[in-house]
Amino acid sequence: MTVTESAKVNNADKTTQQDEQMVIATDKKEIDANSTTTETTGKSPATENVAAKTNAELGPSTTTATATTHQNDMQIKTGEVYLIKRADGNVYPAQIIQSRPGEPATGNSASTPAEYYVHYVGLNRRLDEWVSRDRITDATDAETPSEAANSADSADGNGGKTIKQLSKEQIANLENPLPMENSDRKLTRNQKRRHDEINHVQKTYAEMDPTTAALEKEHEAITKVKYIDKLRIGRFEIDTWYFSPYPEEYGKVGTLYVCEYCLKYMRFQKTYRYHASECTQRQPPGNEIYRKGTISIFEIDGKEHKLYCQILCLMAKLFLDHKTLYYDVEPFYFYVLCEIDKRGAHIVGYFSKEKESPENNVACILILPPYQRKGYGKLLIAFSYELSRREGVVGSPEKPLSDLGRLSYRSYWAYTLLEFMKECRTTTQSIKELSELSGITQEDIIYTLQSMKMVKYWKGQHVICVTPKTVMEHLQLPQFKKPKLTVDPAYLRWVPPKRNPTGNAKFKKVA
Repeated sequence: MTVTESAKVNNADKTTQQDEQMVIATDKKEIDANSTTTETTGKSPATENVAAKTNAELGPSTTTATATTHQNDMQIKTGEVYLIKRADGNVYPAQIIQSRPGEPATGNSASTPAEYYVHYVGLNRRLDEWVSRDRITDATDAETPSEAANSADSADGNGGKTIKQLSKEQIANLENPLPMENSDRKLTRNQKRRHDEINHVQKTYAEMDPTTAALEKEHEAITKVKYIDKLRIGRFEIDTWYFSPYPEEYGKVGTLYVCEYCLKYMRFQKTYRYHASECTQRQPPGNEIYRKGTISIFEIDGKEHKLYCQILCLMAKLFLDHKTLYYDVEPFYFYVLCEIDKRGAHIVGYFSKEKESPENNVACILILPPYQRKGYGKLLIAFSYELSRREGVVGSPEKPLSDLGRLSYRSYWAYTLLEFMKECRTTTQSIKELSELSGITQEDIIYTLQSMKMVKYWKGQHVICVTPKTVMEHLQLPQFKKPKLTVDPAYLRWVPPKRNPTGNAKFKKVA
C-alpha cells in the first residue's frame, strides 16, 4: 500500500474516532424504524473464495493459557480438545484456541463470564466461536452426533467429570471420520467429493500440494481467532464467520456497526445512530448499470472509489475465509447488488472482477447471510457471464472455489448446460461447441457433466453422451430447477471497456 493510500485509510479511521467522541444531543432524531429493527441471522450456509498469499506472517501461539473452572478444580488448556455443547444441543469435539477473562460488573452492566474460542474438529472454520465455560460439557448431558458419541464411549468414563479431554488417536479419528456405516465399502472419488461438499469437510494438509499446504498453515495462523462476533448493518444483526483485519481498536469489539449505504464502520451504537441520522448517501458510488424492479447493480471502479471498495473488502472478509484483497483495490471492478426501496439501495452482495483478466470473470463473490438462499448468488453468477458475453469472451471464476462457491457454480453450470442441450436440435454437439454457446469454459463443462455422468473419455477426448430424454429427466429434478432470479439482458446498460487483443475464445452468437 502506498503512502497516499495509507494516509487515506488512516484519515478515515481518525474521522470515525472523532465521531465516536462527539456528545450526542438527547433531541437527536431516531433513525427510521426499518434501520433500528434488528433481525438476528444465524450461521446459515453461504458463498466465494480467492486463495492467495497472505501479506503477513504470524506463527501460532505456543503459550498455554489456563483458566480454573467454576465447577471443579480442572483446568481448561489452550490447544487441547474437549467436547463442546453447540446451540443445537449436540456436543462436538473442539480445540481450545484462546481464552479471554470475564468482565466484572460495572454500573448498570452485569458481569460477563470467561470465554474460550473453539474450533470444531473437522468442520469449517466459519463455525468457530467463543463459548462460555458451561458449554464445555460431558457428552452424556446432550444428544451426541455419532462421531462424538464414539469418542465419548472410548474416553475415560469418570462420571464425576464435566470435561472430557480426547486422546490423540481419538482426535485423528474425528478429523478423518468414515462417511459410510459399512467400513468395508469403498468410496469412489465422486462419492467422496460429494460427501465432502455436502458435509463441508475441509481438505487435510496431506491432501494439498506442499505450496498450498504451507500457505494454508500461514493463513490459518494469522486468521485463527475471530474477535468480532456480530455485524450490525441496516436492520440486520449478523453472526460473523471469520477474522477480518480491521484496525486494532475496531477489530476486537463484540459487535461492529456498519452504515449500509456508505459502509463506514463504528464501535458504538450511539455513534451508529447519530451517523445514520446524518448520512446523506443512499446508494453505492459508481454507475448503476442494471435495474429491473427492485433489483439494482452498480459498477464501481476500485481506482476511482478506493476507500469504499477497501471498506467493502474488510466487511466481506467477515464472511470469506480465503480473501487477502483489502487495500489493493485499484486493479478491480466491483459489482454491488442492492435491493431498492423508498429509503435507498440496501446492499445484498457483490462480486469483484480483475480489469486486465477478462478470462476470469469473477475474483471474489459474496451474498450477505440474510439474503442467502433467495437466488441472489446465482443471479450474480449469471450477471458475470452476461458481462463476459458482452465482451465476447469465455470466462470462469478464479480457482480454487470455496466449498459453498463450488456448489453454487456447479448448480448454475448444470442448469445452464441442460437448457442449452435441450434447445439444440442435435445431440451430437461437442464440448467446444457447447462452450461457445454457453460461455462456460470447456474445463468447467467437463467437471459439471462428469458429476451428472453425461460425458465419457473416448479416443483421447471427452465426448458428451446424452439423449433428449435424459436431458428432460434431469431438468425435472429439484436440484436442476430454474433459478429464482434471472438476468434480463434488455435491462443491462453497459459497454465493455476497450482491451488489447488477448486471443481469448469467442462466443458464438445464438439467433
